[in-house]
Parts: sequence; C-alpha cells; structure tokens
Amino acid sequence: MSRTLAEWLSYQEHVNVRSIELGLDRVRAVWERMGAAAPARHVIAVGGTNGKGSTVAMLEAVLQAAGRRVGCYTSPHLLRYNERIRIDGHDADDEALIASFERIEAARGDLPLTYFEFGTLAALDLFTRADLDVAVLEVGLGGRLDAVNIIDADVAVITTVDLDHMDWLGPDRDSIGREKAGIARAERPAIVGELDPPIGLLDALAANGAQVEQAGADFRWEREAGGWRWWHRDGTALSLPDPTLAAPVQYANAAAAVAALHALRKALPIEPTAFEAGLRTASVPARLQSLGGEPALIVDVGHNPQAARALAEWLDTRPGGRVHAVYGALADKDVAGVIKALGARIHHWHLAGLERDTPRGLPGEALAEELQLALPGARFDVHADVHGALEAARGTAQRGDRILAFGSFFVAAAVLAESRS
Repeated sequence: MSRTLAEWLSYQEHVNVRSIELGLDRVRAVWERMGAAAPARHVIAVGGTNGKGSTVAMLEAVLQAAGRRVGCYTSPHLLRYNERIRIDGHDADDEALIASFERIEAARGDLPLTYFEFGTLAALDLFTRADLDVAVLEVGLGGRLDAVNIIDADVAVITTVDLDHMDWLGPDRDSIGREKAGIARAERPAIVGELDPPIGLLDALAANGAQVEQAGADFRWEREAGGWRWWHRDGTALSLPDPTLAAPVQYANAAAAVAALHALRKALPIEPTAFEAGLRTASVPARLQSLGGEPALIVDVGHNPQAARALAEWLDTRPGGRVHAVYGALADKDVAGVIKALGARIHHWHLAGLERDTPRGLPGEALAEELQLALPGARFDVHADVHGALEAARGTAQRGDRILAFGSFFVAAAVLAESRS
C-alpha cells in the first residue's frame, strides 16, 4: 500500500540514524541510479549563512517576469513540506512528491539517506520532468558536502558568510567560507554578495578556478531617490525599484541576484523590465513579514547573530513604539550573540521553549539563563511554547508598540499558523 506524504516524511526521519550526514557519495550514487538527468537547461546554486531564501525568491520572480520556466528548491519549510519544491510558481503537490519518493526508495537499495537528502533528490527528480529553463537550488548546510552540490551549477551565489553551524563547518568565518565556496565550479561565475567576505572564501574560490564576481569590486549598488541603481564593471547599469522585501540587507541580496542573472546574460538574456517587475513582486514568508494588528506583529526567521544584526538595523531605520520580542532558539545556535546584537532595542523578552517542537529546541529556562548573562537587567518572561509567549506579548504590549517574533523557523511557523487560523 502506498504511503501518504505524512507517512513518507515520518519514514525519512527514522530510516537513517543520523539526521545530518554530510558527504556526497551516497546521494550521488542514488542520483546516478535514477539517471542523473540535468534538472534544467541552466542551474543557479545559492549558498551562504543568511539571505539565501530572499535571493532565491528574487531570482524566481525576475525569471518568471521574463517568461522563463523556473523551479526552486528551498529549505526548511514553514507550514507545509510542499513549500520546499516550486515549479513555475506552484508548490509541488502531494501526489508528485509521493511518486518521487517511491522512485528514490526503489533506487537507493541499502544506501542510507537523510531526510534532507530525500528532499533534495525529490526536487531534482521533479525538475528533470518539468522542462525547466532554470533551476534555482538553495544550498542547505555549508556547501562543499551538501547534497545540492551533486549538481554542477552554471552560476554559484554566496550571499554572506558568518558564524553558524560551527560544529559542522568550522570555528571561524574563514573555515565556514571555505566550505561554502565548494558550490562553485571551475571557469564558471561565482557571485560573492558580501562587501567584506572572509579571505578563506576568496582563497577557496580561487583554488576552485571559479570566475569570481565580488560585490563592491565587480558590481555595486547605491540607493537613490525612488529606488536604487546597480552597476557592473562591464558598463552595464540598471535603475531598479526598491525590493518589496523589507530590511536594508535586501539590497545586497537583490544586487547578488541581479549579478547572477547578468552572468548568464549571453545564454539567458533578461530584459530590464523583467528585473523591475520581479523586484516589485518578489516575496518570501517570515522575512520581516508584517501580520498587522494592534500592536503590530512582525515575524522573521532570523536565528543567528548576523541575522540579528540585520534585525537591529531594520529596527533602527523604523523608529516606533517599544519592541516586545517573542524569541525561541535551537540548542546549536549562538543565543548570546543574537541577544547582544539586539540589546536594549528590546523592551521585553517573551522566551518560548521549543523542546516540544524538536529535540534540538531549547527550553525557555535555558534561554533565560543566556539572556541574564548576555543582557543583565533585561525584562523577560518564560513560556512553555510560542503560543504562550505570543499571548503574553499581546497582553503586555501597548497601543503603538511592536511585537517581533523571531529566532527559529519553528517560531515563525507557529506564529504564521496562528495568524491563519
């Protein structure tokens, strides 16, 4: 009897004793057994610590505005697993995913695959059947040994490099940058979206033989009245509308997306009007997403210090009432770094335990200990879950204040689910 999608996902969570198992040999062997067809005529891989999802969304929107047929693979999801695989703007349906998982299971034999590797293979499998112009693949953890890296991308994008997943990727930005550089290929463009990337990233890209295009050197951008302007060293210039996605960092993500498509311009020409239309319409949930209400509720998936610094910058550019944080985190995150980045901008912390959502979730009490060490004197309450923290924030906040729910995809998912119920 065929499994339902929920049954398949439960099976994948338990079929491998390791939830994370970096390495390409197993997943590549299964992909080769499945035929290893090209997922699209052109492939863009997007890696980095933060900004990947937003960059993918902008690439997708511009390509669709240009009339291209595009598939996108992202992770993790917020409300439905189907969100991870989109074809021509639509989430994959249950039937397509189930059929793909059945093909993967038949091909893998006794080779163990992780939950993420099943999903990556399903995306590639469905893309090969969809006659795509472009596949945009978001890299998961790291790059060099991530399952997505079995595909040779025509263009690689590395958005940012910062401290995250250090147990797997290394203790500093140089080490992490070397891992992320692994998605680039020799004699193919590698877009570096950061103005001050680590030397380890640049050295590894040079060793790979990639054609590096770096923000601030090979392309740059500047805000101007009514939008922003993008330049390339070859003389190309575009006047573009402000991205729909909030936060100042989205200009850097948009500039990297434009640079990636510019690198493909000979094989995949894009009219300036498509760039304009795509940036006006690109959206992705839980990236400083306003859910309205009074007090206003904003939800974001920021979960590491770099993302928290971006949140702080956004708050500084949007003065308003007091900010009440609904915050939950996973055990492998730099909680102290996140708290210090936001600091006194937060009037009151409502700390949500996530241990009921995932074995990796931190209890609220553990968050409280970190908060008291990182920010002595901070106001806070501890709650068993996100629902309790959100209700408390709504009860504490006054008219004109803001509630910022962030810290993990589990926090964002719970808030979005409640807002839709």
